[in-house]
Amino acid sequence: MHLSVVIKLALSILFLLCLFQLPYGYYEFVRFCALIGFAWLAYTSYQKGNTGGAFIYLALAILFQPLLKIALGRTLWNIVDVLVAVGLLASLFLETEKFKN
Repeated sequence: MHLSVVIKLALSILFLLCLFQLPYGYYEFVRFCALIGFAWLAYTSYQKGNTGGAFIYLALAILFQPLLKIALGRTLWNIVDVLVAVGLLASLFLETEKFKN
């Protein structure tokens, strides 16, 4: 299993767990993991020549970074978390289908 697959699955799970009422430290942990994970995904996408994917992952790294927090409110963050988790999972299935053909 490739590292990018593990990162996408792990981030998806972390984002979906954000829907529950958890201690604030958990959300800080998720932001830190998202920054590192999305930075890695941006780097690997760029290395593969996928500049569009690299740009998206870089934007997500900036959105989730823990240093200069973007205040969206809990409801909007929940929507963002679900959309990003679904997008990451969809990207896994699209990559799998691309390798099958």
